[in-house]
Amino acid sequence: MPTKQHPFDSAWLEELTREYSTPFHIYDEKAIRANARALRDAFAWNDGFKEYFAVKAAPNPYLMKILAQEGFGSDCSSLPELFLADTVDIRGESIMFTSNDTPAVEYREAARLGAIINLDDISHIDYLEEHAGLPELVCCRYNPGPLKAGNVIIGHPEEAKYGFTREQLFEGYRILRDKGVKRFGLHTMVASNELDSDYFVETAHMLFDLIVELSEALGITFEFVNLGGGIGIPYRPEDSPVDLAALGQSIKEVYDRIIGGSDHPPLKVFLECGRMVTGPYGYLVSRVLHAKHTYKEFVGLDACMTNLMRPALYGAYHHISVAGKEDAPADHVYDVTGSLCENNDKFAIDRALPEMEPGDLVVIHDAGAHGHAMGFNYNGKLRSAELLLRENGDVVQIRRAETVDDLFATLDLNSLASFEV
Repeated sequence: MPTKQHPFDSAWLEELTREYSTPFHIYDEKAIRANARALRDAFAWNDGFKEYFAVKAAPNPYLMKILAQEGFGSDCSSLPELFLADTVDIRGESIMFTSNDTPAVEYREAARLGAIINLDDISHIDYLEEHAGLPELVCCRYNPGPLKAGNVIIGHPEEAKYGFTREQLFEGYRILRDKGVKRFGLHTMVASNELDSDYFVETAHMLFDLIVELSEALGITFEFVNLGGGIGIPYRPEDSPVDLAALGQSIKEVYDRIIGGSDHPPLKVFLECGRMVTGPYGYLVSRVLHAKHTYKEFVGLDACMTNLMRPALYGAYHHISVAGKEDAPADHVYDVTGSLCENNDKFAIDRALPEMEPGDLVVIHDAGAHGHAMGFNYNGKLRSAELLLRENGDVVQIRRAETVDDLFATLDLNSLASFEV
């Protein structure tokens, strides 16, 4: 039966918990860097290729700084994400600002930083012009609607709130051209956690064709195409990762045929992957608190949905290893639960695992993206610390655990005594 490995010795992990209380997230710097280089190398054929790490996946400036050193920019969608990029000296056209229902203050900050602004709707042209001015370079987000199938997480494109229709793109770029915009980009994002490489090749084909059509119809040229993100990771042991080198080569062949075979000048290719960059190299470490024997067998952890909500939100699979029992037979069936007052607060349902008991450490895999980032404080739960396993084997804390004081920092408790009811 296929399984998944984690990089931690069980005795070392137990010792780590003496300094850092469970639960915590821990990231493997060496593996993240190697993965970043593999993605960069897969598209080295394109002069100007850039990956804009989707900050929403893991909004920690320490991770962003590592990725910036590997040549990555930041894909931001909010004011705090822009702040994080600025904090680690990612500015200018190393930021792609892709947002929707965008407040004016966020457009102004993106403009101040010199970010590439990626518009979500044709009406945002006038809104951006009014509140921040139109920059020299503007990108628009394309929603192909029923022309392109979606997938489980992102849904059907025609039902999504994002992007311009095909007709709106032609009109939008005409408006931008006539308003004096000189530089143009095109973007789409129509899948999430997709493991079929053909999906991304088809998306590239669609966008390359569209760029040729737009440029011929409007007399403009495009500097870049942003193929979006959505490259999946093998959450299940039986899944295979996307072959990045083969994907890059397949997109090159389509690029050479369509862009190379047209009068359009060379085009920079951008991506905005997040999940596949850090996801497989982050782990949630938790300890078993209780074993419950009722109508089913339950093991309760000191982590809950606050620390990783994907299983409850999507029914997503995350592999679970029991530290020190990786080679033991998975001959018990458990629901693995957290302590939130919600019955769907479960990391696994009817999962075959080794026999577990209170005190066991568990390692939940593939929590390096949309794990800590999706944390919340319902039930007064506090979000956990984030640790980084450095390339030299040292461990550093890159975010401390929340405290009760953090949770109530926005309340004026000093005025409570004088509040009359």
